[in-house]
Amino acid sequence: MKMDVKEIKAIAFDIDGTLYSNARLYLRIAPFFLRHLFFFIRYNKVRKILHRTGPLPDFFEYQARLFADGTLMTSVQARNKIDEVVYHGLTPYFKDLRSYPYVYDSFLAFKKAGLKLAILSDFPPRQKGDIWGTLPLCDVVMGSEECGALKPSVYTFGVLAQKLGLPAESILYVGNSIRSDILGAHKAGMKTAYILPLWRKILRIPLKEADICFSNYRQLQKIVLK
Repeated sequence: MKMDVKEIKAIAFDIDGTLYSNARLYLRIAPFFLRHLFFFIRYNKVRKILHRTGPLPDFFEYQARLFADGTLMTSVQARNKIDEVVYHGLTPYFKDLRSYPYVYDSFLAFKKAGLKLAILSDFPPRQKGDIWGTLPLCDVVMGSEECGALKPSVYTFGVLAQKLGLPAESILYVGNSIRSDILGAHKAGMKTAYILPLWRKILRIPLKEADICFSNYRQLQKIVLK
């Protein structure tokens, strides 16, 4: 660990792959994904562009235009299709999906310790319902799309810090993506905590770019609240 945990005044979390297992979700959505295979191939290409773009005055309009480009769709039709498949179509698959162990307990412990809590995800957080009970504990809940730029945009992390009312250096951002979460938050001046994938746990290989590496949420609690 490369920092003094006493400097931390707030902890912000990514959702997908950070608060729950991506592998568990992928198993659930496999039939849905295959039914919409060509849509998702095109959509993933669009999102790769958007991860390098922004901030945009109307993210959803630009996303639709990118999706429609080179097809017979209008941007309105593309936007409706994205809403149908991604924002509405995926939502039911999060019902009864379990979080990682001790996620809620950790949020509660951090809150009781006087830390501000936040959620920052590239997809609408409320797509996951009450985010395993953590939503009422959060001071800020935001999707990066609503501020016009996906992670790892420094702008997005800056908006998060502004909403928390804290300097970036006093915020710990927790995530599972090296590029989007760890490098993005670090470039914005935040501290970072990386949830280790299974292969790194087995081989005991930490991520040198992160201030904290942890295997489970009990361990994160111990590190932050020691």
